[in-house]
Amino acid sequence: MTSFVHELISHSAKRSPDTIALQIKDTQLSYAQLNKQITRLAHSYSEFGISQGDRVGIYLAKNKENVQSMFACSLLGAVFVPINPVLKAQQVNYIANDCQIKLLITNRARLKTMIPLLGDLTELNTIIVIDANEIQLRETLRPLPQSIKKIITIIDWQSFLSNYALDQDNTNYKEPHSQVAISPNDLAAIFYTSGSTGQPKGIMLSHTNIVLGAKSVSQYLQLGNNDKILAVLPLSFDYGFNQLTSCFFIGAQCVLLDYLLPNDVIKAITRYEITGLAAVPPLWMQLSKVTWPSDAARSIRYFTNSGGVLPLATLAKLRQYMPQAKPYLMYGLTEAFRSTYLSPDEIDKRPNSMGKAIPNSEIIVLREDGSSCDDDEEGELVHIGPLVTLGYWHNKIATAERYKPTPKQAINAQKTPLAVYTGDYVKRDAEGFLYFVARKDTMIKTSGYRVSPTELESVLLQLPQVEEATIISSPSVNLGQAIIALIVASMDDKELLKTSILRHCKLNLPNYMVPKEIVFVNEFPRNPNGKVDIKWLTIDYNKKTVPVN
Repeated sequence: MTSFVHELISHSAKRSPDTIALQIKDTQLSYAQLNKQITRLAHSYSEFGISQGDRVGIYLAKNKENVQSMFACSLLGAVFVPINPVLKAQQVNYIANDCQIKLLITNRARLKTMIPLLGDLTELNTIIVIDANEIQLRETLRPLPQSIKKIITIIDWQSFLSNYALDQDNTNYKEPHSQVAISPNDLAAIFYTSGSTGQPKGIMLSHTNIVLGAKSVSQYLQLGNNDKILAVLPLSFDYGFNQLTSCFFIGAQCVLLDYLLPNDVIKAITRYEITGLAAVPPLWMQLSKVTWPSDAARSIRYFTNSGGVLPLATLAKLRQYMPQAKPYLMYGLTEAFRSTYLSPDEIDKRPNSMGKAIPNSEIIVLREDGSSCDDDEEGELVHIGPLVTLGYWHNKIATAERYKPTPKQAINAQKTPLAVYTGDYVKRDAEGFLYFVARKDTMIKTSGYRVSPTELESVLLQLPQVEEATIISSPSVNLGQAIIALIVASMDDKELLKTSILRHCKLNLPNYMVPKEIVFVNEFPRNPNGKVDIKWLTIDYNKKTVPVN
């Protein structure tokens, strides 16, 4: 039975040692090879003073060193902190200080950007650079003051690994000994939110959270050891990280890809005969707009979406390109990993639904007074069960707001003490299918009514000329908040399109929901996980516009 994160690999290595676990371009690693490299790395951690509970930051692109570093932490009982490689030095410093990272693994280019701020890191004592030899490293560190060099040890990857050398045939290895026996319920990783509503918060995941998430996803996606999964999302994103864990749980092959253009993804699908692909709406929209060769998707068995609503027009286009692939539409939040999915068999019947709870989770819908909602009544989605994470790192106030005692009316088969109150308004129909309404913090109050931006966006996306739509609000003297529609459109004549949009809205919406202004933009700003940055859009708009009356 798999209980710890590193066992996702070690157990597969015992079952099928020669099966390919990882592919990066032309490089392949079998489960046996990957397991041995992880063991070697865990010993090197130990030689540098890393022990159970210590935080190890991993600030890398998708590569084998990234994967090895995370799973080696689990083997030693340390805590891995994946850091999105697109973040800048100041953001990395915040994360490093917030969770007291002791050792950081990065590359030479990212280290260069961090040098001016290294003196501000309070707990960091070791940096490992994966792509520089000793000479290159000395050159990179030339501007670094001697005082900081005495505090922080900075070495290259090979020197780091040489502290525990394997025999030539790679057979002389044993698992490092943790100072304290760890429990599956202990902290395994800290994933930082994107911080679009303030400083990012570190979400604490246990080994059970991660392993059970992998088991749940592999179950409803019906993964097999013959699957080849293309990992295009950041490994610092729980959705992206799960591409690894669900793959390793079942003993399948994971292909890591850092892409520049959507065509790179399509080429990779063809080259590696990919069977499973996961993405977020921005990437799916890009993939729906490029030309797919006729045989590009012949191997695709399924594709999944999470991280936002996938426009129905985009879904329809993707199904044309991948006619034999089953689409899975999913909803989740890092605090509970994944909550619901819509089965491919239900998409044509109820395309706007979030589906039902994934395996090992229980979902209920509650009123503000804590009582259960009736069918088709709007309420807050509450997630119960062992996928509920451990809370926010060193943030008791935020944890208490989101993690609350499990409601008494829940079945709660695993008797978990805390539930995640998601802050999302949903409705449940008579058959138990859930429908997203809006986030609590994005609801717009206008003319005395409460308006869901998601509902309005879905109406706008019914127009084929509207490629993307985001709803924000602006202060209004008469309305309280005025509704502003921001549109990415494919039509050149914007005045004609604006007239069409307003006509469409008036035919399909009550007057109070019709946007007071329509603004066309070339593209939306996005946070590191690819979601539209609503806060930035709202601030930027209101800086340039007087209150709407």
